[in-house]
This record gives sequence, structure tokens and C-alpha cells, in this order.
Amino acid sequence: MKPSNLYAKLALRAIEEKINSGSTLLFDEYKKEVEDHEWIEEVEGLQAGAFVSIYKDNELRGCIGTVEPLEKNVGEEIIKNAVEAAFFDPRFVPIEKEELEQLSISVDILKEKEPVESIEDLDPEKYGIVVEHEGKRGLLLPDLEGVDTPDKQLDIAAKKAGIMEGEKMAVYRFEVLRYQ
Repeated sequence: MKPSNLYAKLALRAIEEKINSGSTLLFDEYKKEVEDHEWIEEVEGLQAGAFVSIYKDNELRGCIGTVEPLEKNVGEEIIKNAVEAAFFDPRFVPIEKEELEQLSISVDILKEKEPVESIEDLDPEKYGIVVEHEGKRGLLLPDLEGVDTPDKQLDIAAKKAGIMEGEKMAVYRFEVLRYQ
């Protein structure tokens, strides 16, 4: 399934390049394939954390991302995370060429995180969260199926981080721009 959005197309193109040639797509090379120059300028001018989620038959097939930017622009961030999600997510076997046509891709670009003072400041449909305690960190994206209360969102994020029940943790919320 070909994505309709340029961010998701970039992620898929990065996966295809890795499968077909074994090499990593370079954003500077990819730009030559894109006619939307405003989009290219937007991508080159933005540094942000990004998550790439890959689905097959509406089931998660890989998801990797960064909370803060590690690359020079969000295009490079998406390429890196798409490859990581497709081939190195430890929960799944690497994606194979035969699966490419069956994949759907979602790209979340993270906005700045902000500290949360109260559970009333959380809304799992609108905000993702980051929880931290003594060097452990867990993240949960917003608007996930089955995550419909702040308590459930906090519980899942804490478990992902290995934070035990009752341990005091710092909580941050963030919004995303989601592209599919």
C-alpha cells in the first residue's frame, strides 16, 4: 500500500532502498526524486524527534523513534528510524521484500515535550508521554488503540521503562504531527 503523504513515502523509500541495495538512503539523493520544493525546505529546516511505525494487516510490524533529534534534519531522522523499525526492532523479524506491498506506514514528528504537574494535564488521544526515573525512560505515542485513560497511558509507559509501581517519576507530555 503506497502512502499518500511525503513523510510516510520517505520512510517507505528508505526501507525499499535498504532491501533492494543493502545501503542506506541519503536524504540529499532522495530530494532529487521529490517535486515539492516547499516540502524539501520544510524538512531540511526542521530538527525533531520522529517515530516510524510500520503496520501489516493493521498489526504493528515495527516501531522505532527518537524523542529528541539526533540527525541534522527530520528527513535524516525519518530515514534512520524507518530502517531501524523495519530491520532492527527486537520484537519482530526483519521485513522482507515480499512484504513491501502489504505495509502501511505512519510517521510521527514530535513537538517539544513539556513537564506535567497533574494527571489532569494528560489526554491520551491528544498527548504522548515520556516518563523518567533514575535513568530509565519510557515513551508512549498519543492516540493508540486501547489506551483511553491517562492512568492506563502512565502504566504502560512506566512498564516500558522498567519503572516499578510506586516509584516517583517525572512525566512529560508532547504532541505529534502524524503522517500516513
